[in-house]
Amino acid sequence: MTDSEDISISANLTPLPDRVGVDGLESKWRDVWDTDGTYTFDNPGERSAVYSIDTPPPTVSGSLHVGHVFSYTHTDIIARFKRMNGFRVFYPMGWDDNGLPTERRVQNYYGVRVDTSLKYDPDFKPPFEGTEGKKIQAKDQVPISRRNFIELCEKLTAQDEERFEELWRELGLSIDWSRTYHTIGDHAQRVAQKAFLHNLERGEAYQQDAPGLWDVTFQTAVAQAELESREYPGFYHRIAFSFEDDSPIYIETTRPELLPACVALIAHPDDERYKPYFGKMVTSPLFNVRVPILAHPAAEMDKGAGIAMCCTFGDQTDVEWWRDLHLPLRSIIQRNGRIVMDMPDWITDDAGKELFEQIEGKTTFSARKIVVDALRESGDMDGDPKPTTRMTNFYEKGDKPLEIVTSRQWYLQNGGTNKALNAKLIERGKELNFHPDFMRVRYENWVHGLNGDWLISRQRFFGVPFPLWYPLNADGEPDYENPITPSEDVLPIDPTTDVPAGYTEEQRNQPGGFMAEPDIMDTWATSSLTPQIVTGWGEPGEDNEALFAATFPMDLRPQGQDIIRTWLFSTIDRAQLENDCLPWANATLSGWILDPDHKKMSKSKGNVVVPNEPIEKYGADAVRYWAASARLGLDATYDEGQMKIGRRLAIKLLNATKFALAIGREDDQHHVAQGATATWRPQDVTEPLDRAAMAKMSLVVKQATDYLNNYEHSKALEVIENYFWQFCDDYIELVKNRAYGTADATGNTPSEAAVLSARTTLGLGLDAFARLLAPYLPYSTEEVWSWMHAGEGSVHTAPWPKPLPYATAAFNVSPDILAHAGATLAALRGIKSKAKVSMKTPIERVRLAVSDDVRASIRAALSDIAEAGRVIGDFSLERAIEVVNTLQSNGEEPEGDESETIVVAESELGEPPAKKPKAK
Repeated sequence: MTDSEDISISANLTPLPDRVGVDGLESKWRDVWDTDGTYTFDNPGERSAVYSIDTPPPTVSGSLHVGHVFSYTHTDIIARFKRMNGFRVFYPMGWDDNGLPTERRVQNYYGVRVDTSLKYDPDFKPPFEGTEGKKIQAKDQVPISRRNFIELCEKLTAQDEERFEELWRELGLSIDWSRTYHTIGDHAQRVAQKAFLHNLERGEAYQQDAPGLWDVTFQTAVAQAELESREYPGFYHRIAFSFEDDSPIYIETTRPELLPACVALIAHPDDERYKPYFGKMVTSPLFNVRVPILAHPAAEMDKGAGIAMCCTFGDQTDVEWWRDLHLPLRSIIQRNGRIVMDMPDWITDDAGKELFEQIEGKTTFSARKIVVDALRESGDMDGDPKPTTRMTNFYEKGDKPLEIVTSRQWYLQNGGTNKALNAKLIERGKELNFHPDFMRVRYENWVHGLNGDWLISRQRFFGVPFPLWYPLNADGEPDYENPITPSEDVLPIDPTTDVPAGYTEEQRNQPGGFMAEPDIMDTWATSSLTPQIVTGWGEPGEDNEALFAATFPMDLRPQGQDIIRTWLFSTIDRAQLENDCLPWANATLSGWILDPDHKKMSKSKGNVVVPNEPIEKYGADAVRYWAASARLGLDATYDEGQMKIGRRLAIKLLNATKFALAIGREDDQHHVAQGATATWRPQDVTEPLDRAAMAKMSLVVKQATDYLNNYEHSKALEVIENYFWQFCDDYIELVKNRAYGTADATGNTPSEAAVLSARTTLGLGLDAFARLLAPYLPYSTEEVWSWMHAGEGSVHTAPWPKPLPYATAAFNVSPDILAHAGATLAALRGIKSKAKVSMKTPIERVRLAVSDDVRASIRAALSDIAEAGRVIGDFSLERAIEVVNTLQSNGEEPEGDESETIVVAESELGEPPAKKPKAK
């Protein structure tokens, strides 16, 4: 149906069920959608008719919580809305199944850990098949080969993904389940490796030995975007360095165990206390190593003593000073978090060597105690350590402070060192439509604050391998400057098992042969390519080429606000480097779910709710209603009260539709005829009240459409829902007797045109509500649609309502008539409520005082109001101000005052209807 065509609606009515309810609708309609391919995306096609969504691949880590339901529902609402607006919606689902969370889960679930020296065992059986939540310590985990470990990862993630898909299907996500992917699957690996090889060829990817953040628990490097700053308790130690004349200069440090790694003392260039000392040398306590006193603007004059020791490396500031001032490298922390076992060559003093031997191989905690005891004994510490709390960097998934370790790693340009790229990425952020827009500043702040490139290598096992080998010289040393790369047509490859062209397996790790790059890519290095992965970028075949042309750049990236700096930014970075464009036009950012105490819901806090529980209790539509009621970018509380409201809304839609469709189709057996047809034509709406209802519908359709086009799903729902309840509570109550065609309380029978007008309005209205609510309540709307449009397909592929049919039916009548009529009916019911009588009690006489601006509206619907209120005698309307003044002058108080629209001035009730005897 288009605006220029016939705007009537034909209905193919089915027999109605004896009883209606929301229970069981999920299983009923899921099967139909699967069989009919309701949400299948057909490729190829023109780009203009496609709406493509870069669906977040959830991390496969055992279970989902209602926070996932919350954000994925928001996306599904938009997908359904776009589909009903004629778009072919490309809505795939992926599984983020590589990375540390999966490895950690597999280690604990099966009780295993990787030992790269072990060979693959094809008959290996894990010691456990689930440990019921009990954590198995690393020392108790069985060592297995890397390949055996990866097989266990693949096995467990496959089980998890089955459960995840079942939940998404139950929730009613309109995903095309024929288009799923895995971030560890062959296709994703091929895309990630191909993109990396392109980055390497263009000089955007590079490796270097450099100090970097290191997690000693996970034994891997950590990128800037994965940092989490947390409070950490410690102590300030006031320590004396000495000049040549043995006079002291004091610094304060929380890490005295790093004294052997000290390379300089640093103060601010404007600090008058230390200006005389810049350029002079001092000797470190205990280890007796001479270091310079230097100036740097990053030194904080008001912190501690105002002068600090620079050690390689205690924190990121040390790295900055080391680079800027060209200081020597004196690393003493190993990857395992312990002090190195080799005596540093810069410690030449015998006493210093003796003390260092005491801390060799110790943890930083144990080494700190030994050094502090030695400082006390030597007298180089002034007073006792003072407790403090400092902000310390942690890996977001770790529970120990990060160390800074020098290692060879792979980096990808992200604007941290390339100012031209940084400026381009900021410009891309301005081009992107953020929903809500205030989230844009988080992106811009992140890009402006970058201080280094993206570290993309990880020292783990389950992930996408770097597609590289290194030639070994005659001494067996790798040539890192000239890596061996595969041709793209053999991707994906695993260099630890595959052999580069021109070599044999026997040459692996042999002098003159080759060695594999042992590291894998950071999980974000794969996830940042989801737009390219799902759209078939670079894949051979006409179908993939057509898919890419039709879907990229994509239309929408929905995601959480907490991963703007990781997923959103990194995806923009990859698209800029590879495609020179934004990867999508819009980004929607969801807030967090809070528990009833308004704390963020997370597995680590133990306050999560498993989503299956509320779905089973209230139904999928009810849970979706709760999620849809929240605005983008704002946190929302888990609220079962909202779910109850959603369930009531779904049930009301079923009951109201059944009531309206049953009118005029009665028979003795099923109360409805066995199938019928109807045509609801706007020109058949002739009564003022009916036209007012259609005028309101026209406004609601326009407002809801505008809101959804602007990704404001909650505002659209509010507009639709408010009118739905007004339609049910006011309009249906006002016109149901007329719709039945029965005589009113005074014996008058409505005309055929008036009856047709009411029935047409009911049909047009509930047909519209089925479509308007379809993105929110997919199951109950599909149910009522099947009663109205049997054999005509799903409501979810039906056209989204347009304002024109309802505006045509309104015939320039104001929607205020309905509002004022509803208020008048409420006043009449109020008379009976105050008298504590049945609503069926007739009103013999009523005099209402109404304001001048609503009198015409009420008169236009007076017959419907009188019938609904059972007014059988005189029904008069008078000016509110005059009636109120008269009553008050007679010492009477009106039911209301002159500020109200409608005031009950006088009324008289008839006899209440006789009560029917209860059946025995």
